[in-house]
Amino acid sequence: MSPLGTINTPTKKTMNLPKEDRYQLQTKQGYPLFGVEIKTVDDEDNELPRDGEASGALKVKGPWIMHTYFKADGPAIDNEGWFDTGDVATIHPDGCMQIVDRAKDVIKTGGEWISSIDLENAALTHENVLEACVVGVPHPKWDERPLLFLITKDGNEMDKDEINNFLLEKVVKWWLPDDIIFVKELPHGATGKLQKVELRDEYKDHLMEK
Repeated sequence: MSPLGTINTPTKKTMNLPKEDRYQLQTKQGYPLFGVEIKTVDDEDNELPRDGEASGALKVKGPWIMHTYFKADGPAIDNEGWFDTGDVATIHPDGCMQIVDRAKDVIKTGGEWISSIDLENAALTHENVLEACVVGVPHPKWDERPLLFLITKDGNEMDKDEINNFLLEKVVKWWLPDDIIFVKELPHGATGKLQKVELRDEYKDHLMEK
């Protein structure tokens, strides 16, 4: 989307918001620039409501949005010119967009979506959690369920019920991980990004065997 798709800059209206509301707004990706259109869609490509709650695949369209990947055989856009960014997002009533997760990392369980990023961020607020990683793995009943991998600051394992009770203050109950696995290190790429594919492959049978 070179150079930009959305922008989130302070305005007189937002600067007059209470501090906590202002902080929440700053975590979002912002509003589309002139010339850029955005929308979110479900699995059947139906556009979702802009209610700040419904989340779906983020699609964008505009005169400077890419048309084709380098050396690709076909276009990267659909018949109406929309490009699928690979992000899962929600759009608020005022048009502000917030990325919830990457499509490859979002966890689909029983027809509902769980944001691995939000669950990780919730776990990271615990005073003894140094690093957290959430991946979705196959489940015999719910298609996918989350596993939570933790590195603790003191290097010791924690009580799993304590972690879940802590998370219950921040997420809904059905988001709680089906298992919590304590590790000494997590796989990272050259840029420091978590390599979730490795964990998904290694633990793909973890819940199927239970």
